[in-house]
Amino acid sequence: MSDRIVTWPNALSAVRLAGVPVFLWLVLGPRTPAADGIAVGVLALAGVTDWLDGKLARALGQASRLGQLLDPAADRLYIAAAVIGLAVRAIIPWWLLGVLAARELCAGLSLLALRRRTGYRALQVSFVGKTATLCLMYAFPLLFLGAHGGTAATVVRVAGWAFAIWGTALYWWAAVLYLSQVKDLVRGAAAS
Repeated sequence: MSDRIVTWPNALSAVRLAGVPVFLWLVLGPRTPAADGIAVGVLALAGVTDWLDGKLARALGQASRLGQLLDPAADRLYIAAAVIGLAVRAIIPWWLLGVLAARELCAGLSLLALRRRTGYRALQVSFVGKTATLCLMYAFPLLFLGAHGGTAATVVRVAGWAFAIWGTALYWWAAVLYLSQVKDLVRGAAAS
C-alpha cells in the first residue's frame, strides 16, 4: 500500500466524487424524465468507475491509502445522495432512509472507536459490503426509472425494490462483519 496521491485509480475516484453534486442536482432540481435518465447515467458511470478504479489499482500496482479512503467515501456519498433524493421525491419511504443512515452511523462510530483505541484508519472492505453496495447501486436507478408510469415502469420498480431489500440486508450484514473486525482489532491492541 503506497502513500501516492496522483494515480489513475485515485483520479477515477475523484471524478466519481465530483459526480455526486451533479447527480443530486439532477434528482432534486428538474424532476423530469430526461433529468432522471441523465441521473441514472451518472449513477451507472459511478458504478463503472467504482469497478474500474479497483481493477486498475491492482493491475497497475497503484493501490494507495488515499484510494482506500476515497473509494468507500464515494460509494457512501452516492448512496446517501440517492437515498435522500428518492425520499425527498417520495419514491421510497423515509424509514428506509433511517435504516440506511443508522447503519452508516453504527459503522462510523465503530470506526472512530477503532481509530481512537488502535490507530487503525480503515477496515478491510468485505465482499459482503461490496455486494451490498452493488445491490443498492442497482436499486436506486431502477427505483428512479420505475417512478414513471406504465407497465415497464412497474416491472422496473419491482426489480428495484428487490435490489433495495437485498442491498439493505447485506449492508447491515457487512456492518456486523465490520463490528466484528473492530472488536477483534481492539482486543488485539489491548492484549499487546
